[in-house]
Amino acid sequence: MPALSHVANAVVSGMLTGIVYGLMALGLSAIFGVIRLVNFAHGELMTLAMYAAVVVFQGFALDPFLTIIGVALAFGGLGYALQRGFINRFVHRAEHAQMLLMISLAIIIGNVLLLGFGPDARNVQTSYQLDSFEIGPLLLDKVRVFAAAAAIVTTGLLAAFFRFTLTGKAIRACADNPVGARVAGLPVAHLYAVTFGIGAGSVAVAGCAMVQLIDVTPGLGPSYTLLAFIIVIVGGLGSMVGALLGGLVIGVSEALAGLLIAPSAKSMVSFGLLVLLLLARPQGLMGGGRR
Repeated sequence: MPALSHVANAVVSGMLTGIVYGLMALGLSAIFGVIRLVNFAHGELMTLAMYAAVVVFQGFALDPFLTIIGVALAFGGLGYALQRGFINRFVHRAEHAQMLLMISLAIIIGNVLLLGFGPDARNVQTSYQLDSFEIGPLLLDKVRVFAAAAAIVTTGLLAAFFRFTLTGKAIRACADNPVGARVAGLPVAHLYAVTFGIGAGSVAVAGCAMVQLIDVTPGLGPSYTLLAFIIVIVGGLGSMVGALLGGLVIGVSEALAGLLIAPSAKSMVSFGLLVLLLLARPQGLMGGGRR
């Protein structure tokens, strides 16, 4: 049985990683909550952001945490353009047509990355990557602390945007009653595109934060799309608060599974939690409300 300090370190490490997971899933939850579109290319967008951070680091020696703002803005614009010029034509089509569209987009992104970077794993090595903060018996990886801090700041900014800005309130109105929003004269297509841009920007921040924790390959996207699905279902589909809570739950469960069972058991535990939750509370921890 591992020492109590090892368990405590695993829990804290899992919480820090789970905060980043929550931000990643928050983008997926926002897109579904407003547009009612399941973004099967979510993990591929995160992978693309990770490659962007790698390219900037290799070309300009710029820390991934310093590239977050630029990459997030670029992906916000990319998401807006994709939704407004392409995806929006499928918003009112059958669900299977939407699914095929987003899966096709995911495959295209994955293969473009494979053509551009090859199959080999890429990573970013910074001077502080192996450093830790020591707080009593706890050793907190600097990279995880910085990644969680970036995710918390981004989440706080998103919460303020949705609550206090006119555009944010209009997006919430579209989520609650899209027909009423159209009757009231709101530019629904524009607001949908802004929402998709926000989702893409959020996952880009998560990608820049994660690039020092895992190696990136062109085939990484599907596993993180699946992980995002698990998180939003655990938290409650369409609930932003639920996405963050689901990220914490999955992050801690993966860390404990890696310590107490085996590193290869992380996915097994995540899916086990998902099955148990669907049996006990199908609507998720936060009840599926858009909060």
